[in-house]
Amino acid sequence: MKRTIIPFGPQHPVLPEPLVLDLILEDERVVDAVPTIGYIHRGLEMMVERVEYTEMGFVAERICGICSFMHGMGYCVSLEAIMNVEVPERARWLRIIWAEISRVQSHLLWLGLGADAFGFENLFMHCWRMREEILDIFEKTTGGRIIHSVNRIGGVKRDVSDAELAAIVVKLEELGKAFEKTANVFGKDPSIRHRLSGVGVLSADDARAVDAVGPMARASGVVMDTRLSGTYGYDQVDFEPVTETAGDCLARVVVRMREVQQSIGLVRQAVEKMPKGEGMPLENKPRGNPVGETYTRLEQPRGEVLYYVKANGTKNLERFRARTPTFANIPAMIKLVRGCDLADVPNIILTIDPCISCTER
Repeated sequence: MKRTIIPFGPQHPVLPEPLVLDLILEDERVVDAVPTIGYIHRGLEMMVERVEYTEMGFVAERICGICSFMHGMGYCVSLEAIMNVEVPERARWLRIIWAEISRVQSHLLWLGLGADAFGFENLFMHCWRMREEILDIFEKTTGGRIIHSVNRIGGVKRDVSDAELAAIVVKLEELGKAFEKTANVFGKDPSIRHRLSGVGVLSADDARAVDAVGPMARASGVVMDTRLSGTYGYDQVDFEPVTETAGDCLARVVVRMREVQQSIGLVRQAVEKMPKGEGMPLENKPRGNPVGETYTRLEQPRGEVLYYVKANGTKNLERFRARTPTFANIPAMIKLVRGCDLADVPNIILTIDPCISCTER
């Protein structure tokens, strides 16, 4: 049978990211896919050689706009580990609150893009309208809608009043109730189930074999979430990873929908358990220059992100490396694309929630 090679990306009506795949087809069946990355490589990791470590956190945030808060947090906790800096309790809780709000806005953005990919413009608009309300919360509490710059080595820059935190919980719970109607459409509409159910199935064994992370792994029944380690304050909240067992595109949608509601609940728990009263310490500033190296893991909306930082006692770090969840999930995506129909390729790619900006940092 004659084979055809079709270039897929970097520009495509369905793809929000400049991913490039060479699809090898036999009729309408994909028999192989060859990814090419590097089109938007920016060399951010190399900038540690000329940007002082106190300012490098602002660069780390710009690895990705959608995950910006958690990239900044990951950089700061890495330096805090090297420099033995204790983060004030209220600052730790504020980080959890902002991290989980970040997870909500990321999943809402992705659900909207997914709806757009399989032709539901109304769902796209509803998801992004709700995401705008989350961005309003970020703007009010951090000053930025996309890049927040509130993480500091040793804590956070800004406080949020108790009254404002209570109002945020009320707002998020209202949003969660409104989201239930949208989630009901995603989960039960027959046309969506027809497009996604049974498509791109990744078994639990295959997920482990290709080292899938985040919702990609949890949708296949793999209980994997770095928040289970209890670090950075997660040991003080009630938390169980959201999992599904089908491992298909629909399961990956369902996991993210359930995580939206879970993150709202985690914000509520954090607000209830954090010490009350404004004016409490938010930052313990480090002294001197960092010496040593560390390895940090965080659970971003897309999955586990790894940071490696090496410092040599000068104002500039010697090494800064980030392995992002999309980079980890590309092998799983290639495995799922092989053997699928050409029409299913966009949905399979989108269900890993690709972020090429993160991948090509």
